Amino acid sequence: MHGDLEKLRISTVDVGRNLTGHNFKPALSGQPEKGIRPLKPILLLLSVLALTLWHISGTQVFHNNIDYDGPAVCPQVDPIYPSKHANLSAKLETLFDWAGYKQGVYNRLGAAIQIPTESYDDLKPVGEDPRWETFGRLHQYLESAFPLVYQLLHVTKVNTYGLVFHWQGSNETLSPILLTAHQGKATAIYVVPVEPSTVHQWKYPPYSGLYDGKWIWGRGSVDDKADLITQLTTVDTLLKHGFEPRRTFVLAYGIDEEASGEQGAGKLAIYLEETYGKDGFAMVVDEGGGFEDLAGGEVIIAAPAVSEKGYLDVGIEINTAGGHSSIPPTHTSIGMLASIIVAIESQAHEAKLLRSGTPFAQAQCLAACDPSFPPDLRKLAQKAFEDDEALDKFKDGLISSDPMWDATLKTTQAVDLVSGGVKVNALPERAKAVVNHRIAEHSSVRELQDYFTDLLSPLAEKYNLTVNSFGRNITGSETGASAGELILSDAFGNQLEVSPVSPFFESAPAEILSGTIKATIESSKGYNASSVVVTPSFAIGNTDTKSYWNLTRHIFRYTHRNERKTAYNGAHTVNEAVLAESVIEQVRFFTYFILNADESNSI
Repeated sequence: MHGDLEKLRISTVDVGRNLTGHNFKPALSGQPEKGIRPLKPILLLLSVLALTLWHISGTQVFHNNIDYDGPAVCPQVDPIYPSKHANLSAKLETLFDWAGYKQGVYNRLGAAIQIPTESYDDLKPVGEDPRWETFGRLHQYLESAFPLVYQLLHVTKVNTYGLVFHWQGSNETLSPILLTAHQGKATAIYVVPVEPSTVHQWKYPPYSGLYDGKWIWGRGSVDDKADLITQLTTVDTLLKHGFEPRRTFVLAYGIDEEASGEQGAGKLAIYLEETYGKDGFAMVVDEGGGFEDLAGGEVIIAAPAVSEKGYLDVGIEINTAGGHSSIPPTHTSIGMLASIIVAIESQAHEAKLLRSGTPFAQAQCLAACDPSFPPDLRKLAQKAFEDDEALDKFKDGLISSDPMWDATLKTTQAVDLVSGGVKVNALPERAKAVVNHRIAEHSSVRELQDYFTDLLSPLAEKYNLTVNSFGRNITGSETGASAGELILSDAFGNQLEVSPVSPFFESAPAEILSGTIKATIESSKGYNASSVVVTPSFAIGNTDTKSYWNLTRHIFRYTHRNERKTAYNGAHTVNEAVLAESVIEQVRFFTYFILNADESNSI
């Protein structure tokens, strides 16, 4: 199919004018456009005829763009390479290719993995729980591994274990940029604990940090210590080569992204806003989705997340009278709870594909740029802009082609916790369950709460239960005295609205990020793709950025790692490992990004 697309490639340039308003390279020739020379009448006629035939075909492609008789659906910027620091960039590229440098990076990451900074849902606040103290060990290691960073950057500890590195720029008129990771999640210190019963299944010990010549093994290698170590390594390398930034860069590392984030990023956000002000940063880059090589490596698509799902753990509690099990009611509290769970799982939330949403923009980019995209879906994508029936069919086709779309386009629900009863001959007075929800971009916490109220109130009436729904008293059954109570609540008090959507197309911060991604991939020795495309995406999970909404409108969740080539293994599970070469690629990315952002005056 790629060959056919090459034949149909055509630009959206009209008499030398770029209709999309973006910095595209015209595709009618292999060189930048310098104006249109007069054509002989016969050539002009043939050109008009060819353009007409292409228009009728409905498959116009411009640098991996399908033009739907209007602005390009997935506008792209050119790769951005450092210009003022071109010599430094070239010198560093040679360094990054040196085996000794690579081994040093692997050793640092391995040593960080060896410190088991685990995160637990039941952690008490810092200062009240000794399990936090392991982060002190990690800090000692980081200071020994990156002495120049600690010497030349201003380092602040927030809530004891949150880390902020302030790299002052010479031009205070340029807004600072925030890079985050986690010593946990959105900070590279926190990792999900190892399940003791699975230890024997690990190829190497869970905290070995072993480099076997290809992989670096251990819990936290993928999520998220690689981001932490590569960011600090990048800064360290630039410092050693005399780089002094014009723009201020801030690195912030939380401690409990894998849990609530309250003790880490929650406290860091307060400090950062107090220090730099609301909307004080030009942009934030945190961990997130990476890139994939498609169609046999011909096209690489990178997908920074510009928004992420909301979150709500719905607690369901039924309280009834107790008694001896020899004289049971028709339905015990556990039986009622079971019926409620069946009702919940029988009513999955509806998947929606809205033209105004991030998933629609991402789907259109894939339709326009991925040569392996199903032809029938490509046609539906074109019609979906104006045809509601085609939009619905396009949605169904996406879901059929990849189950991930189903999770992306709807609020997901999972009954994860159930408890009830204390003794076999005693009627359970209380039965409880918790349903985890990741809220779709088109929905909200309140909409989900109302949905639960409407869904479960009829069952409560059937069982003669009064209802308290998220603090609101709902009228119970009129059949007589209540048999008990149904309570719906925010189980852990950590509800989260869907994030704001960061501007992407026609956004200077997004263009810096996109251009850097392209330059890093195109200059890499590991890829030979004919095209690199960057598309916005929607994250179905949450990162520490949920605490940083006040700091900037421009938040991007992106980890520079090839997902299709399996650059990592077993995130959050047995045999977690990261491909060693991908770690070096992350250093290259952060280097390009810092140099490019430092040179830019547009953000």
